[in-house]
Amino acid sequence: MTDAIASVLSQIRSYQSQVGALGAAAAAAGAGAQGIGGVPAAGAPAGASAVGAPSFGDALGSALRRVNGLQAETRELQAAFERGEPGADLARVMVAAQASSVAFRATVEVRNRLVQAYQDVMNMPL
Repeated sequence: MTDAIASVLSQIRSYQSQVGALGAAAAAAGAGAQGIGGVPAAGAPAGASAVGAPSFGDALGSALRRVNGLQAETRELQAAFERGEPGADLARVMVAAQASSVAFRATVEVRNRLVQAYQDVMNMPL
C-alpha cells in the first residue's frame, strides 16, 4: 500500500510540474493570479501574474480524473470480455481490474490522510 501512496504522490507532483509549465505560459501571456476554479487567489494583488505554482485542487482533480479513467477502461474491458470479443482476454481484464483497484485504494488512503490532517488542524488550540 505504501508503494501505491508513493505512486499517487509522484503522479501529483508530475501533474504539478505540468500545470506549473502551463501556468508559466499563462503568466507570460499576462493572465492574472488565479486560485481554485478560476477564483482569484487569496491575498493576490490586483494585476499580479501567476508565479507558475499549480494549485493543489488542480493536481488533485487531475489525479482523480486519471483514477476515474482507469475504472472506466476496466469496465469497458470487462464488458468486452463478457461479450466474447477476441481482443479482450482474461489476463488483460484482470490486470486492468487490479490496476484500477490499487489506484482507487491509494486515492481513498490519500483522502483519509487529508481528512485526518484537516481534523488535526481544526483541533489545534489557538
